[in-house]
Amino acid sequence: MSLGPDTRASLLLRIRNPRDERAWVEFQAIYEPLVYRLVRRKGFQDADARELTQEVLLAVANAIQRWDPDPARGSFRAWLFRTARNLMVNFLAREQRHPHGVGQTDFARWLENQPAADGAESAHFEREYRREMFRWAAEQIRSEFHDATWQAFWRSCVEAQGIPEVAKSLGMSVGSVYVARSRIMARLRDKIQRTMD
Repeated sequence: MSLGPDTRASLLLRIRNPRDERAWVEFQAIYEPLVYRLVRRKGFQDADARELTQEVLLAVANAIQRWDPDPARGSFRAWLFRTARNLMVNFLAREQRHPHGVGQTDFARWLENQPAADGAESAHFEREYRREMFRWAAEQIRSEFHDATWQAFWRSCVEAQGIPEVAKSLGMSVGSVYVARSRIMARLRDKIQRTMD
């Protein structure tokens, strides 16, 4: 089962309009944490990762008009991944010209010597995207469910606790836990699908 949809073409078209604040809020909610985690995974400190994340979002804002949604040229996420990687290299090159601390040169050399995005790195970015979409959708629908229903879903699906254990700790029947899981998973799929449409 896949919870992470492709980036909606409609959202990408909407963020081309700088006055569509809702589109940018939605885009930022999905992609800012994703880019931040990617940058942190590459070894950047928190402050640098936050700065780079903002640079990536600014680069998207400046270049989205020119982005070609032709599938033959690659997906939006692949373009975003390349943009983030290029900005990381640029950031390190700037830092090399104006060093702020010890060890930066070795790290810059290491990052620059990394091969272009391979399958494993792209797969990691894809997994992070799916996680972020799940997190975003879950945050959006959380208030629609009673706490016990949500806990039954969260503990059994996300935290992978045994269903009998979850049922006992929440004072629910095993069947009720299965129903809670099913209802919330259906709602998550619906939320993501509606977002895609």
